[in-house]
Amino acid sequence: MERRVRTTRDGPVLIEGPVELTTEDGRTVHSDRFVTALCTCRRSSIYPLCDASHRKKVREV
Repeated sequence: MERRVRTTRDGPVLIEGPVELTTEDGRTVHSDRFVTALCTCRRSSIYPLCDASHRKKVREV
């Protein structure tokens, strides 16, 4: 099945369909959601999945 990945300007990366992710420490995260949001700011309490924490503070460049 083909996966579509969308990036957002100030938010998460969105991946369509169920996904299985491997984190840098080797942990496996599985999501059965229709669209899975991956955190790109590392503020999420459920990292690598996004919990919208990026909305609370402006990202510093």
